[in-house]
Amino acid sequence: MIPINKVSQVRLSSPFLSGLLYAFIMLIAGTIVTSLILLLSRTQESSLSTLAYITHGLSVFVGGWVAGKRAGRKGWYYGGMLGIFYALIVWIIGFLAVDTAFDLKTLTLAGFAFAAGALGGMIGVNSSSK
Repeated sequence: MIPINKVSQVRLSSPFLSGLLYAFIMLIAGTIVTSLILLLSRTQESSLSTLAYITHGLSVFVGGWVAGKRAGRKGWYYGGMLGIFYALIVWIIGFLAVDTAFDLKTLTLAGFAFAAGALGGMIGVNSSSK
């Protein structure tokens, strides 16, 4: 019998998909933290829009950073496209769940997500060990 010395790990090879996965994991964590902030503090629900943009921005930034680090080049491209795709997925979920229209807020989120993802991608490329 031959012993198994090394167990292979499942690894996403696509920088785009791995960044998107990390972005949505961060979105879930950020949503939980935002909910706890609203529950445990005197923060008004009127500031929820600002907290949502902060959560989306941090999520896309981390996703762009992971995508740029995995890609090793063109970090702004991978991060920016990740941000656009992220905003599109968030809009589709909102459209299907509560019939959200495509409006200025959606375009603002897409632009914000592109900028945060591109910045994260640029930092991710430059933080990769070579």
